[in-house]
Amino acid sequence: MTRAIRIPSRAAVRRNRSGYGWARLRTLGGLCILAVLVWHLGSGAFLDGLRRIDLPTLLFALGIGLLTTVFSAWRWCLVARGLGLRLPLGRAVADYYRALFLNAALPGGVLGDVHRAVRHGRSARDLGRAVRAVVLERTAGQLVLLVAGAAVLLVRPSPALAQVSRVLSTPGAALVAVAVTVLALAVAYWTRGASRAGRALRTTLTEARQALFARATWPGVAFSSAVVLAGYLGMFVLAARVSGVGAPLAELVPLVVLALLAMAVPLNVGGWGPREGVAAWAFGAAGLGAAQGLTASVVYGALAFVASLPGAAVLVVRWVAGMRAGSASSVRGGDEEEEGEGDLAVQGVAGGKNAANSSPDSYPDSSPEVSEVRTTP
Repeated sequence: MTRAIRIPSRAAVRRNRSGYGWARLRTLGGLCILAVLVWHLGSGAFLDGLRRIDLPTLLFALGIGLLTTVFSAWRWCLVARGLGLRLPLGRAVADYYRALFLNAALPGGVLGDVHRAVRHGRSARDLGRAVRAVVLERTAGQLVLLVAGAAVLLVRPSPALAQVSRVLSTPGAALVAVAVTVLALAVAYWTRGASRAGRALRTTLTEARQALFARATWPGVAFSSAVVLAGYLGMFVLAARVSGVGAPLAELVPLVVLALLAMAVPLNVGGWGPREGVAAWAFGAAGLGAAQGLTASVVYGALAFVASLPGAAVLVVRWVAGMRAGSASSVRGGDEEEEGEGDLAVQGVAGGKNAANSSPDSYPDSSPEVSEVRTTP
């Protein structure tokens, strides 16, 4: 049997190296943010809130995590079905729990989503659409967060936004905005037409319209995203209360929205980094103290990790099931091999008896010459 060995191209090798370098840069950026916070605010801001977490708080976190995970998995099912992929809700919940745990436990914060996309793609035999389903599902959540966050900040402006407004009103910020706009227009111009990037963009927009904005999917996607966002807000408010923040809810929610928006910045270690930095800045600008904001964000990260722990149970259960299935298949393979060897032995004995009872003349092609047998490896 001739086997073809696939050798990756130089372009693929360069893409893999660039992806690995970007992952290291993301992790390094998150570590740098945390180091700066420890240097300015001390380690006490990280440890004080963790000491206040008790059993009722952990149970509340698990309950909120169950709510957000189930509705996130439902949103994933709706998006996948919009793309023509089958995804049962029970399996989606288990896969989403496992992805949340991997996102929280491993650097980068996205490896769990990559794992659930690849697993779904293999089962559906369409890896491309499965990956795009996960990307669109996460994009839907970010869009709802942006819309709701903008509405909250417009209705109830935060003191931290006054500093942002002063920065954005400077000439330097205007020049940066113009440069980004020109760059975006240049990229759109060069990727137009029948280029590969243009085709990929058109395909993505078409699938986004089918999966997110179709009449049969958008109400469920919007409702599930709203419930998930409410769960995240409730988790952060719980963390702030545990940390000792006594500010009114109307004053606290805009600060929490800013911290949640910072989680979309791709410079983190398992979700840690920008969230803590923005929380410290926003709480400090609001007069609540930067240390209080950092403590609340640390407690939120700890509670979010506890809420993802059922994903570890999913990993263990599936690992044990895979080990048992592998052992059972090995036993069945050994039994079939023994049966095959027994059949060959019986056939050999029967053949020997027939040869003994036969005369040499019954083999017309027998000769002392040895024939050559060619095999292909």
